[in-house]
Amino acid sequence: MEQPFAYHHELELRIETLTNLGQGLGRIDGWVVMVPFALPGELVVARIHRNHKNYSEADLMRIIEHSPSRVEPRCPLFSKCGGCQYQNLGYEAQLVWKRQQLAELLKHMARIEFPVEEVIASPRDFGYRSKITPHFPVPHDGKISAIGFLEAGSRTRIRDVPRCEIAMPEINERLSSLREEIFRTGPARYKKGATLLLRAAGGRILTDNKDIAIEEVDGIRFEFQAGDFFQNNPFILPAFVRHVAAEASQHGASHLIDAYCGSGLFALGCAKHFKHVTGIEISAAAVAKAAHNAALNGLTHCKFVSGSAEHIFEGIEYPPDDSAVIIDPPRAGCSEDFLKQLFQFGPATVVYVSCNPATQMRDLAKFSEAGYALSKVQPFDLFPQTKHLECVMTLTRK
Repeated sequence: MEQPFAYHHELELRIETLTNLGQGLGRIDGWVVMVPFALPGELVVARIHRNHKNYSEADLMRIIEHSPSRVEPRCPLFSKCGGCQYQNLGYEAQLVWKRQQLAELLKHMARIEFPVEEVIASPRDFGYRSKITPHFPVPHDGKISAIGFLEAGSRTRIRDVPRCEIAMPEINERLSSLREEIFRTGPARYKKGATLLLRAAGGRILTDNKDIAIEEVDGIRFEFQAGDFFQNNPFILPAFVRHVAAEASQHGASHLIDAYCGSGLFALGCAKHFKHVTGIEISAAAVAKAAHNAALNGLTHCKFVSGSAEHIFEGIEYPPDDSAVIIDPPRAGCSEDFLKQLFQFGPATVVYVSCNPATQMRDLAKFSEAGYALSKVQPFDLFPQTKHLECVMTLTRK
C-alpha cells in the first residue's frame, strides 16, 4: 500500500497478534494497523486516527467476531485509564501472549532462536500492587477535578480513578478517605497539583515518602523509605528472588556481585548461597540502606559500596572465574560504559533481570559479541492486567 488511510477512515480488520506494547496488530494489504484493546483472532471495525511512516494507529469502534479469550474487564475505567492493557483478556491467555512476545523479541531484536520458559504467574492477578502514586493537576477555579492516572493514549490528561483494581484492597480503602480529604481541603494546600503515595507495608498504609517501609521476602527483612523503589508485587517476590539466586549460584561460584543493588533485594536474598557478596550502587544513600538491611539480618559476609559510573568494578578483587554478577538496570537498560566494564571483568555467570525486555534484547546482542551464551530465559508476570513483564536471562561465559 503506497499511501496510508485518510483520517477517521473506518475499516474491517482481522487482528493477528498482540505487540509487547499491549496493542492488537492487523494488516490491510501488508500495511500494519495497531488497535489498542483488540485481541488476536478478532474481526473488528477500527477507525484510523494517526498515520506513521510504516504503520497506522486506530481506535476500536466495535467487534464483529469476538476472541474466546475475551473476558469482561473488572474495572469500569478499563480502556479509559492508561494503567491496564489486558483486563479484557483472560489471565491464562495473558501469560501465553507475554511468552510469545518475548520469543519474538528474542528472534527479531537479538537474532537468537532460544526457548522461552513458561511465564511464572503472579499468585494474585488482581489486588496485588503494594504501591500506587495517583496524581492530580493544578486546581482550576478553586477545585481539584480529578485524582488518578493518565488517560489511555494521553500524556497530559488525568482520569479520575476512585478505585484501582490491581492495587491491594487496603490501599483502596485508604485511597477513598484520602480522596475525600483532598477534594475538601486540597485546593488551599496544593497550588501546583501533586503526586500522592500509598504504599502497603508492615500492615500499614504509608503516605509520606520518608516513612520507613518494612517488607519481608523469603525470611529477609528489608527497611527502606516508602517513596524509594522496591518491587511492588510482594506476592511473587519470593519465587522471583529464589530463581535469581538459583541461577546465579548454579555453577558453585563463591562470590556474588549485585551491580544495581538498590536497597539490597537480590544481594541479600541470594546471600546464603555465597561466601562473599558485594552490592554496588551509584547512590550513596542506597548503599547506606542496603548496608543497614544486611546488618538487620546479620549478614556479615555482605558489603555494599558506592561505585562511580566510570569505575563500577574498581576495588572488586573477586576472581572472575569464581564470580557471578546480577544486573537489574533501569528501563533504559545498561549503558555502553557499564557493559564495557562488565565484559572486562568477565564473570563466569551473569543473571540479567529486566523490566523492559526490549532494551534487554538490545544488550543481549552485545553479550553474544563478548563471548557469553544464553542458558535460560525465564519471564515473571509481576504486573498482571498490564503490558509489563519482568524477564530473567542467565548468561554464561563461553
